[in-house]
Amino acid sequence: MPLAGPKEALVFSAGGAFAAYQAGVWEVLSARFQPGIVVGASAGALNAWAVAGGAEPRELSELWLDPGCAALAAIGGLRLPWHGLFDPAPLHARIQALWKAYRPRVEVGIVAVDLRSLRPRLFRNGEITWQHLAASCAVPLSYPPMRLDNRLYVDGGLLEALPLWAASEMGAGRIVAIDVFDRTPSSPMRAAARLGRTLLPRPPRPPDHVEVRVMVPSRGLGPVRKAIFWDPAAVGRWIALGRADAERGYGTARVRKRTSAF
Repeated sequence: MPLAGPKEALVFSAGGAFAAYQAGVWEVLSARFQPGIVVGASAGALNAWAVAGGAEPRELSELWLDPGCAALAAIGGLRLPWHGLFDPAPLHARIQALWKAYRPRVEVGIVAVDLRSLRPRLFRNGEITWQHLAASCAVPLSYPPMRLDNRLYVDGGLLEALPLWAASEMGAGRIVAIDVFDRTPSSPMRAAARLGRTLLPRPPRPPDHVEVRVMVPSRGLGPVRKAIFWDPAAVGRWIALGRADAERGYGTARVRKRTSAF
């Protein structure tokens, strides 16, 4: 009997609306690669949940093109700063609908950050509720933290936009990752996150024996505000770019690098 090969994982980075690029890549990649593990952080967690739940590749792209996405960054009126700038109700409603529409057919992991300890936590498979997905998307100062097991959690990409470590922890021996932050331009938010990580605990790296290939956009996706405020024309361009980049071949280099959130 032949020995089973290493588990293969697909990892989606954080990225707000830039994660639409991942949907374009997956349209092409899905015909060549069927992962046994799917992992994501922040907006990438939503892609991970849908892919693990058997969403058709075009269906994932259509989710990002849905005009309902425009309501996800609606100003919520007078709010305490730690409650976030945006009204969370449209985002939570969309996440609940996504969670109900799909059930994992392969192993799935999503990452959120414990606000008290500022350490990332991996949630897996059946323990994931819509609240866990919402916690992974709870960008500080944009959306309120989510309470899980009497602890507050925030955005899964806060400490590490591309959670390669989580796929490794789930047993992956080979990882294909789609990192939309590789070409994100500098911004005050990104600079603050980079400075903060010099004082915060950092997630572990995958062991050296894990093969990692990272797909990144061949050109910049635009300013950070484009990742926050949904623009159908921009989303369509990112999906098309993802398809084109994947057609040209997904990343071939073994990598050992850090990626950053905003």
